[in-house]
Amino acid sequence: MAGDPRYLAFIAHFNGDRDYFECHEVMEELWLEEGRSPLLQGLLQAAVGLHHWNNGNLSGAVKLMTASRQKLGRYGDLLLGLDLAALCRDLDISLQRLKASTQDVPFHAFELKVVDDRLRKAVSRFIGSQG
Repeated sequence: MAGDPRYLAFIAHFNGDRDYFECHEVMEELWLEEGRSPLLQGLLQAAVGLHHWNNGNLSGAVKLMTASRQKLGRYGDLLLGLDLAALCRDLDISLQRLKASTQDVPFHAFELKVVDDRLRKAVSRFIGSQG
């Protein structure tokens, strides 16, 4: 999975240009091909949740981030070269912010924490090849 260009693109868009819509596009294709894996769906939902939040759809953000958190919470702390525990904490913090206010909540992005050096290098090469 770590070498799949769609996975690399997902991480590059999530952490780099924060194009969460494009994250959705590349991850959905991979998710479908990989048998609708709940892990990949959880990653996809985190990106879509951020997309909704960034576009002012707070209820959509809460819905997708909650679904993401529920799915990702089933897995270990480190998987697919990512720190899933950190992602779950970021989702929890974001959900607290979103649920604590009835008014607009300023968008606050977070990044996927890549813990595997080979994956980090592969993402960097992917970004360089897009240049």
